[in-house]
Amino acid sequence: MTDFPGAFLDRAGLNRQHVFDLAALPADIRSGVAPQPGETQLILLGHGGRRLWECVQAARPGGEHPIDDYCVRTVADWFATCLPERRYRLLYPGDAPVGLQALGRLAGWHHASPFMVGIDTDWGSWYAYRAVLVTDTDFAPSPVVDRGNPCLTCRTTPCIAACPAGALDGGHFDLEACSDWRLAAHSRCAEGCLARAACPVGAEHRYADAQIAHSYRQSLAMLREWRKLS
Repeated sequence: MTDFPGAFLDRAGLNRQHVFDLAALPADIRSGVAPQPGETQLILLGHGGRRLWECVQAARPGGEHPIDDYCVRTVADWFATCLPERRYRLLYPGDAPVGLQALGRLAGWHHASPFMVGIDTDWGSWYAYRAVLVTDTDFAPSPVVDRGNPCLTCRTTPCIAACPAGALDGGHFDLEACSDWRLAAHSRCAEGCLARAACPVGAEHRYADAQIAHSYRQSLAMLREWRKLS
């Protein structure tokens, strides 16, 4: 087995990495991957904190989806620089039916929060899944790093109290209430989630305001399109 060259990715802001052997994945995930001859492993890449956004801003990739474009280019540069003899197939970003949250749970990264964003004891909700690729590599599979769900021991539930739409009341997320509030004129939730911002877990890793606004503008645009079609 070869050593995983994670330092290159760390510098590029993709500082969360997990290697799965394809043969060990659950059947439903493996069927979505549809392994091709010679492919042996699946690599999940993510980021935690502000570093990725800083790298994206420095790279100035432009385009409608600058983070995705940057991550695709970074993966290509990583293979060209560190793994020139290896092949990879990018599933995400892309159209492949890959379950990011399911992979995150297998890695021990993903736990459910009341505000419907995955949460981690160290990073809080300030992390994201950025790339999934299938490779012909022979790295040692990553150990599961599961530090537990901090929401299970939270007694003050500041996220529930902070939601102006009451979408988290009663222990169940109310998508309609959340959507209505976000789509309202002059909504304070148009470019950020007040419930998410109120969570104290991992607060030191909170994204820059510009990154939060960028992500929530994109989700708001998708929400508007969904409402048009529904």
